[in-house]
Amino acid sequence: MSEEPEIVALRTPASRQEGSGAQAEASRQPAQAALAQVAFNRTELATILHLYGTKVAAGEWRDYAMDFNRERAVFAVYRRTSELPLYRIEKNPKLARKQGAYAVVAAGGQILRRGHDLAQVLKVLLKKPKLVIA
Repeated sequence: MSEEPEIVALRTPASRQEGSGAQAEASRQPAQAALAQVAFNRTELATILHLYGTKVAAGEWRDYAMDFNRERAVFAVYRRTSELPLYRIEKNPKLARKQGAYAVVAAGGQILRRGHDLAQVLKVLLKKPKLVIA
């Protein structure tokens, strides 16, 4: 007695549209949830990772983490993995027309800089040249 596998007919695009509305709505929900998530785009990530690379080369930073929520995207920078983040670079589109979508937040929660342009906001993390008197 050999059992043959059951053959399942594939649905055509026309038959999928005729399906129940509840199934179609359930299949759209994960796609809409993914679209509702705030994230950094490619140019923003390139700008952030360029700064991160220079700080890692200088030995100041060692690790990072990214978090993408519905309200904001966060790039957290760590000196050591076991610590709290040294800085958080946040993108909050709800504040884009008010104070600017980008912010750099220190470990204690103090907002160091906020603005509309990411490159200008990240300048707060660059070392300022020191005056050397000889």
